[in-house]
Amino acid sequence: MDVHTRQLQYFIAVAEELSFTRAAQRLHVSQQGLSTQIKQLEHTMDVVLFARTTRLVELTAAGAVFLQDLRDTLSSLDAAVDRARSVHRGEQDRLVLGAMEGAALTLTEPILDAFRKRHPGVTVELRHFTYEDPSAGLKTGSVDVAFTRRPFLDDGVRFERLFTEPLIALLPTGHRLADREVVHAWELLDEALLGAMTTDPVWNAFWEMADYREGRPAPVVSRSNSLLEELHKVATGVGVVLTVACARWIPFPGVRMVPVADLPPNEVAVGWRAAQESPLVRSFVEVALTVRDAHPELVAQLQEPDFADCTVPPHL
Repeated sequence: MDVHTRQLQYFIAVAEELSFTRAAQRLHVSQQGLSTQIKQLEHTMDVVLFARTTRLVELTAAGAVFLQDLRDTLSSLDAAVDRARSVHRGEQDRLVLGAMEGAALTLTEPILDAFRKRHPGVTVELRHFTYEDPSAGLKTGSVDVAFTRRPFLDDGVRFERLFTEPLIALLPTGHRLADREVVHAWELLDEALLGAMTTDPVWNAFWEMADYREGRPAPVVSRSNSLLEELHKVATGVGVVLTVACARWIPFPGVRMVPVADLPPNEVAVGWRAAQESPLVRSFVEVALTVRDAHPELVAQLQEPDFADCTVPPHL
């Protein structure tokens, strides 16, 4: 199929702006030229991507699906170009590390220090990811290795567990359960829930307690892209959140953090794509596991936290 990447970028701009005028201004092209390129793309694909009226531009159902897949495809293409350029230049001195919020918490700094000592000539480029990509760049191949929180869709990804972390509920201070020492999963099932801004079904099923709902959908009232966004929403009474114990390091006005007694812990792991495994990636994984084993006291504090202490800052 003769589709040009320029047309795909044009499609994304119109899909995000939902306006040919604003998209043309953003791309610094004429509105007529942009419209012509979109029509050519639709003709080539034999698919209507936009529903147009004189006053409104909307994605069709086919256009919405295409947008979702296309972002991942273009990200993978960019990553492939970057890797090819690096090989062409003979670059062996960079490791791209993806990380979700908090990374590997208090193990992050000693892992990076140990890796830099082993490879003093290698630059570690740290890229942070929001809930939108729970794989922290592994899905698209835009990173070499990543600190992740499992589970998520992980086709082609290998893992080594670093530690597990218990779950807590974030509740408004006036909530009926806010003064409890612990809560149970069944007590949260009918609560207005704040979900994550991701389409990953495995990630959503874990954080929305799908295994406990007997097939009923979770009552998700809003979706967020970060822990800070969730805290703001909880404080204003939008809903409740299931999250990890390290949230206790961010005391927030109007929010009570209560451990959940009967849910499995969340796993923090170092992950990498099998197809992109390299000596440098293998060395990073080895260092991460060595540091973990050398700091049992840090691991114990993460796996069995003291919820009375909400003042210790994590190493991010």
